[in-house]
Amino acid sequence: MRRIHLTALLSAALLALGLVAAPAAQADSVSPDPPGANDFTCKPSAVHPYPVVLVPGTFETMAKNWSLLSPVLKDQGYCVFSLNYGVVNGVPASGPVADSAAELGQFVQSVLGATGAKQVDLVGHSQGGMMPRYYLGFLGGAKYVHQLIGIAPSNHGTQGLIAPSPAGMVLDTTATSTACQACADQYAGSAFMAQLNSIGDTVAGPAYTVISTRYDEVVTPYTSQALAGSSKQVTNLVLQDYCPLDTIEHDQSPNDPNVWALVSNALLQAGPADPSYRPVCA
Repeated sequence: MRRIHLTALLSAALLALGLVAAPAAQADSVSPDPPGANDFTCKPSAVHPYPVVLVPGTFETMAKNWSLLSPVLKDQGYCVFSLNYGVVNGVPASGPVADSAAELGQFVQSVLGATGAKQVDLVGHSQGGMMPRYYLGFLGGAKYVHQLIGIAPSNHGTQGLIAPSPAGMVLDTTATSTACQACADQYAGSAFMAQLNSIGDTVAGPAYTVISTRYDEVVTPYTSQALAGSSKQVTNLVLQDYCPLDTIEHDQSPNDPNVWALVSNALLQAGPADPSYRPVCA
């Protein structure tokens, strides 16, 4: 694979893929809100007391990542919110992961302030399922989060460096790209990964649910996504254990109805997802 060294090349590749619009200085100008999301007049119900914040993955905008799941959750009665973060030279979710975690923290506070809720549930894809762990463990976010649900999260990094290609996200195993700090941070064994996991996989308070697919070609091996912890706090789910014929891969996992069913189950729990739940597979 050709090495990618320049931010301009990365931006051009993403524009060609249609993953981002023209370069923007602010995260909230990168894409529109997903359907059903970011109604700051929404008030959580007694049945669904926690607003749901959808966190996109590397190179993803909230509109691209969550346009299908957001209205599903809204129709189920949740107050749904989402954000763009880590925008560097118009490329979403490509900045330093620690800085993105701080942006997430600010957004959570705005959601709590608007809704009157005490905590939120976070649902994140890829980097968006891992990055909140920095917010929980290092930025005081644990008291504001009821549960973190990661869809194909890069919890322990990946064996190659995440990079864009005409086929979508791929791995640059040279691990030399300097165009995307978030990509370098997610390389297994990076200084960021060592810091993130130095305090353990979980912190006291929130529940954690991980939803992985055996066909993940980006966060590899897929087993690295699982978190260590008590069954009272952590549930690790592999999609094919529930829907064996489902071959969804990394990029499209947030758009899979079977994944939605597992997310919905997790959101209904006082703790993490119920591993005995069996969805009706699509």
